[in-house]
Amino acid sequence: MNMAAEGDFLMRYRAVSNKLKKRFLRKPNVAEASEQFGQLAKELKQQDCLQYAAFCNLAMARCEQTLFNAPGEALALTEAARLFLLSERENRSLRAPGFDEHLQAALNCYSFAVKVYIEMNQPVMAASLSLELGNALKEMNRHGEAIVHYQRAAELQAQTPIESLLSLGEMASCKILTRDYDGALAVLTEMQYMCQERGLQLPGTNTPVGAFLDIVARCEISRVLLLMLLEPPPQKLLPEHAQTLERYAWESFDSHSQVTFLPENVFLLLQSVVMACQEKDTESLKSLQTELWPLLSAEQNHLLHLVLQERITPSGQGI
Repeated sequence: MNMAAEGDFLMRYRAVSNKLKKRFLRKPNVAEASEQFGQLAKELKQQDCLQYAAFCNLAMARCEQTLFNAPGEALALTEAARLFLLSERENRSLRAPGFDEHLQAALNCYSFAVKVYIEMNQPVMAASLSLELGNALKEMNRHGEAIVHYQRAAELQAQTPIESLLSLGEMASCKILTRDYDGALAVLTEMQYMCQERGLQLPGTNTPVGAFLDIVARCEISRVLLLMLLEPPPQKLLPEHAQTLERYAWESFDSHSQVTFLPENVFLLLQSVVMACQEKDTESLKSLQTELWPLLSAEQNHLLHLVLQERITPSGQGI
């Protein structure tokens, strides 16, 4: 935006703002001001002046709040949040120096919009915004900050188990990316219990079906790999983790009947991984990694790679 256009924007912004000042015996026309801020925001967005358009949406949100129009306030705040976020992305793509002020403004707007939706008793809308913000932060490699918003989304999605589980899954992924392996293990364990408690199940069994089965399978594989990576001593092994590892002990050949949610070939290879880790057999682990590679997700392959690296160069040794 050039100086002349910036001056024009400020003049128009002030002109609308002045209409909101209280005059003697005259009430300000807040609805008209809100409409004019909205119009100015649209024009600025078309001109790619995202930051200024966001400020106009914020002013519009304040007007809607004065009018006790919560849906209008939430929409204006959401639009402001998205514009600040776009502005932040633009700055990053240009590698422009900054103090993340647009990102901070976006975070504030999202938080206020979520609060308004919660007050309106619309948890689904609040959750979708928390998820949107979590995804944006994850995309910017701010995984630690994204965790909070994924967790909030999962809490708000309590009535829709699949959505809640998917948000928790994103949270677990961010914990893995920030190397909080204990935290990731705790989230994945919670997810697996949720699936088995709240998921649709085959009659007369404890085996979930459909999307719940896919989530349980993902949790099971990732949890086993995380336990191989963390190697908690027996006295510190939680009962739920001990129970999982028991299924992969060589003594229990019939154990696959208990974990029908994993394909047999994956189960047997994973059982071999557990055995190779216990035997500290690095060569076997390398060949198992090759076999498992096409059967695992990128994240699980990353965990298996870490397990192998830990066996080759244990933490605290070498460089």
